[in-house]
Amino acid sequence: MSNSIRERILQAVTGLLAPVAAAAGAQVRRSPPTGITREQSPALLVFPESDAITQRPNDRVERQLVVRVVALARETGSDAPEVIADRLLVAAHAVLFGNVNLGGLCIGLHELDCEWDVEDADATATAIPARYQITYRTLAADLSTQG
Repeated sequence: MSNSIRERILQAVTGLLAPVAAAAGAQVRRSPPTGITREQSPALLVFPESDAITQRPNDRVERQLVVRVVALARETGSDAPEVIADRLLVAAHAVLFGNVNLGGLCIGLHELDCEWDVEDADATATAIPARYQITYRTLAADLSTQG
């Protein structure tokens, strides 16, 4: 049994972000079940938010997957967490839009919005979540086959 197109898209997004994170001394985590510790920062987090059907022409289904990419950083000696998180998000955005069809898995990628969240925990932490809408098609009867 093969994976759905949705799962392959999420794997592609995570795969594209891995070298960006590694170059910044960060890691990529997909839907982490617990909070990210100071030792696991900085990080790029990938969360699928929703997957909606927009059209049903014949036996094809057009879908819109919303993915949240969060750049997370904590205060270090040299750079403010806002600066580190912003750099991570800039690099993540560039790599995603450098491959807008995700290797042929989707037909469109659009940025939806971005927020800022600064928290004063054990070390000042900044999270910058950006949301992206990914449009793709499947067959109506098979989520693993492109339509």
